[in-house]
Amino acid sequence: MLKRTLAILFSIALAAGILFAFVPRTTVKQMAVRSGLIENTYYHEGDTEWDNGGVEEYYFNNLPSQYNEIYRELYSRLSAGEDEAEIYAEVSVDDFWIAYYSVLADHPELFWVGSSAQVQSNAVTGLVASYAIESTVPANERAATRGMLEAAADECIRQTDETWSDYGRIKSIYEYLINTVEYNAQAPDNQCIQSALLNHQSVCAGYAKAFQYICHRMGYFCTYVTGSIRGGDDHAWNIVRIDGNYYHVDVTWGDPVFADAWEDGTGITVMNYNYLCCTDDEILVTHVPDVDVELPDCTDSSYNYYRINNMYYETWDYDRIYNVLMDSVRSGAPCTVMKFATQEAYETAKYELFTNRMYYDADQYLMQAYGASTWNNRYSVDDDFRVITIQWI
Repeated sequence: MLKRTLAILFSIALAAGILFAFVPRTTVKQMAVRSGLIENTYYHEGDTEWDNGGVEEYYFNNLPSQYNEIYRELYSRLSAGEDEAEIYAEVSVDDFWIAYYSVLADHPELFWVGSSAQVQSNAVTGLVASYAIESTVPANERAATRGMLEAAADECIRQTDETWSDYGRIKSIYEYLINTVEYNAQAPDNQCIQSALLNHQSVCAGYAKAFQYICHRMGYFCTYVTGSIRGGDDHAWNIVRIDGNYYHVDVTWGDPVFADAWEDGTGITVMNYNYLCCTDDEILVTHVPDVDVELPDCTDSSYNYYRINNMYYETWDYDRIYNVLMDSVRSGAPCTVMKFATQEAYETAKYELFTNRMYYDADQYLMQAYGASTWNNRYSVDDDFRVITIQWI
């Protein structure tokens, strides 16, 4: 009865239009609240006890305060399963969309909420009157789907150990998704977590939201970042926090389907760790974030994959790199990977390795070991990250 009465009130106002010309919408809202038609309890300035699903809401905390009320109303309504409803907050259409996408960026667990919705606004005031989302999961299937998503996330979590470092557990999520999800631009529901965790086919939005969802279940801060690839399409990735520092993570570009820039034009199935816990200087060469909220600075390289795994070189040292190559082939390693801290060291490495054929002795060792008269290598260079990979076998 409450919703029906309120709908009548709004229908009369929208049809007549003149009501809003003489009576401000705030007054109509206040009258409705005082008469008991609605409970205006979504947000009060200074509230600190909102149920936010137990996650750190980066967008809510960093948007201007003018978005607080509409953000809280949308989150409360959507999480309660209200796929369509009147809007009580006083908000323009543009501000509604900023709040709507901010809620979805903070809450990947709203898996049934599609990225599109219909919004009705008042022709006189321009303020939003109601919304209706395009749902990806029928209401009667959401409880079962939620259970399957939780089970899928927990399957990933079970492959980690609580004694591992935070970096180790986050790395495990990165690897799990790359190993279990296939990039497919035609995948259904590819803007939601079920595409990655249940259907195992997705695009960047599905990868990033699934990564965020699992991080949240493990108690880690992780936010969702939207933007574009320089000169290319829209894109999405994440930022995580470890030991008080922030790092970019792009699971999509860690997938081998994007790691095929081999010098000789051939490919090799390798996981790309360039996009695990990288800095602004590294990722912003190719990625352009949107500017709805200011992102945290990602300047620390302590958890750089190559640094942690002794593949990181501050300077060029001929003898050291030569020994690395020989140790690699003697141990039977399939490849040698090197990341250089400076452009000068990186350029020197490329010249010595590929122009002066510094790896010739390593090839000679392999030919002798395998009884071969010739040996062919594959190698790749990543100029953005200053990484060189030589595949031996």
